[in-house]
Amino acid sequence: MLIGVCKLATRNELSEFLASVERRAYKQGLYAVRDEHAALDIVQDAMMKLAEKYGDRPVTELPLLFQRILQNTIRDFYRRQKVRSAWTTLMSSLKPANDDSDYDPLESLQDDDNNSQSPRPDASLEQSQLIEIIEAELYNLPARQREAFILRYWEDLDTAETAVVMGCSEGSVKTHCSRATHTLAAALKAKGVTNYEF
Repeated sequence: MLIGVCKLATRNELSEFLASVERRAYKQGLYAVRDEHAALDIVQDAMMKLAEKYGDRPVTELPLLFQRILQNTIRDFYRRQKVRSAWTTLMSSLKPANDDSDYDPLESLQDDDNNSQSPRPDASLEQSQLIEIIEAELYNLPARQREAFILRYWEDLDTAETAVVMGCSEGSVKTHCSRATHTLAAALKAKGVTNYEF
């Protein structure tokens, strides 16, 4: 007599399971992030992860696995939003008030050879100092951290796309980004820039 043998999910069973949890998962995502498009993205990501990584598990394991994946995907969304928001705030502080919407802070770097003018001398000095700190610290980051940070937060690639570009796991991308963000935040704080928390 066989004890504890579980039947693995078939494709149809996996599809039926995903269809049965789709609406509830969307509501969970919507309650968590309060954004319809983001909630849909979260649910789709969670479903894809379940299908790709755990689609061959027994049907009885799918509900718990899916909930873990869904909650981790929501947490990942919040982490990305927090970092993106902090860096958007930081980068927007470098933008001149009367500039157009195509502004790129990397194109506005001011040095001795740059003729661009800031509206106020104190704002110009602050902007130049902030850019210097960020540039220096980006150069000082280990190559993999710098690459992950730029791909994720300046090129706006998601974790999976960044992992493909870098030829590493998504976990490695997250680790590199986390370390880069903490290093840059610490460098800004050490230089007296305390308006930004990461």
